[in-house]
Amino acid sequence: MIKLPVVAITIALGASALVATPAHATVPSLCLAYDTGGPGDRSFNDAAFAGLKKSQQVSPFAAESAVTDGSEADRNKRLRTFVSKGCKVIVAIGAGYAPTLRVVAEDFPERQFAIINDQSIAAFNVASIVFDETQGAFLAGAAAALSTKTGKVAMITTPSQISSYEDGFLAGVKAAKKNIKSYVKFAPSTGASQAKALMSTGVDVLYLATSGSADAIFDAVVAQNSAKPRKGISNEVGVIVVEPDLYLSVTPSTAKYLLASVTKRVDKALTDLIAESVTDTPLLEVLDSKAGIYGHRYTIADKGIEIVIKSKPLAAQTNAINAIASSTYER
Repeated sequence: MIKLPVVAITIALGASALVATPAHATVPSLCLAYDTGGPGDRSFNDAAFAGLKKSQQVSPFAAESAVTDGSEADRNKRLRTFVSKGCKVIVAIGAGYAPTLRVVAEDFPERQFAIINDQSIAAFNVASIVFDETQGAFLAGAAAALSTKTGKVAMITTPSQISSYEDGFLAGVKAAKKNIKSYVKFAPSTGASQAKALMSTGVDVLYLATSGSADAIFDAVVAQNSAKPRKGISNEVGVIVVEPDLYLSVTPSTAKYLLASVTKRVDKALTDLIAESVTDTPLLEVLDSKAGIYGHRYTIADKGIEIVIKSKPLAAQTNAINAIASSTYER
């Protein structure tokens, strides 16, 4: 659930680094459709690559991969090419593939597909692999409450994630410390202006539940913490991010303000998908019975959602955060 140590390592290897094994390999072939950028993006592609590489090291098998340019036509071409090559399991990385995969999966009902971080496709031959956003926010809320010195913490997110704030972040804050004030701001773009507004009111812990680059918000935090005198708050502001949705160019000036990272274990999802394909038992739990959506939702209990501690002071609260999460979600 909570992992140490402090430094996260980014995999920045190209798709060509995948191990190609003989055709007689005992593990069925898997094809991986990367989103734009491919491995080296410090996001979902990197995490998926890590899971694939780990599986190949344990039990070598033939694997193919391709990187899309992001257009619907190119995504369609990538997926149909994998079908023509006879890939047993075809995994699409990211919700951007959903519209195309919905059509391709219908055209090839005998083929097994999976999509990472999306649950919008109602098809029995598509495993939707998602991560419990609410539980991740809960971990962040508990960590924020145990880190704040001003008694004010906040979550910066998108309007679609309001339930994750109320049922996750806010619940985690209250479970850790009842007298902490919690706020939410919606960020349609970088979130830097929202971060500045929150810091000006005394918020000293920010949980960034957005996607893309976290650099703009961290620039605002560094500017706030470096100002003399500081604006609206006397102590330093710390940040909790969610990975691999967000990526951060870690520098000496930013690393010291990074408290923790809520991590979606995309690498684990890939290794699980590959292991299941060996026994022909894909991850097809019911995610939405009314919509007819199947797959698997990773949680704290199955170690698909974790919080990685980056701050030495917060590390002392590891047992407390574990206990709070366990009492809430592992009963």
